[in-house]
Amino acid sequence: MDHKAFKDKIADFLLENQPEDIKAFMNEMQTLMSYYKCAMHEIEAKFKVLNEQFSLQHERNPIESIKTRLKSFESIKEKLERKGLPLTTDAIWNSLNDVAGVRVVCSFIDDIHMLAYCLISQDDVKLIEIKDYIKHPKPNGYRSLHLIVEVPIFLCDDKRLVRAEVQLRTINMNSWAKLEHRMRYKKHLSDEILAKTHDELLECAEISNQLDLKMQAIRNIIEK
Repeated sequence: MDHKAFKDKIADFLLENQPEDIKAFMNEMQTLMSYYKCAMHEIEAKFKVLNEQFSLQHERNPIESIKTRLKSFESIKEKLERKGLPLTTDAIWNSLNDVAGVRVVCSFIDDIHMLAYCLISQDDVKLIEIKDYIKHPKPNGYRSLHLIVEVPIFLCDDKRLVRAEVQLRTINMNSWAKLEHRMRYKKHLSDEILAKTHDELLECAEISNQLDLKMQAIRNIIEK
């Protein structure tokens, strides 16, 4: 969602709920989202540096792609409602860790853990939380390494510590997750079809994992 669309969504909500506070809230949201955007750029830059350094040392790039995203206004509002929190910038700042997101797609499973270690070892990066869905996949087969990190952003006259979510996946994990997400949001599917596709997707996730493990083993043989 672009900047104008995000502003329009906020304005639509406020017009229906609290018109007297529209201008103040929109200004606060614009400032807050700019902080999250800066944090995404900081993390993205760190991964690009790591990718370049690894390329010079090992003559290959561990990172296939890096994507950034800001959580939509609708998603922010829904998550606050699930937590029983008001729609305020303070609630967003204090309670949501994934407004800013960075997704790093890697070539091999080992690259995921290497890059995660390099990132959180940097002295200006603070690890808040880690969820390893590679060692412990979700029940539907989803695999990825999730980190919540805190990084500094430097403003004209201030410094802010901003939290963001980092997801690290292999190419296979990413392909499976994107397809599963797309199919999961088909609202017209019957319970019978959903149950059947759940089992099929779970099997596909395991096949994808086996491919990752085999490719990792082949790479290890070649490099040794």
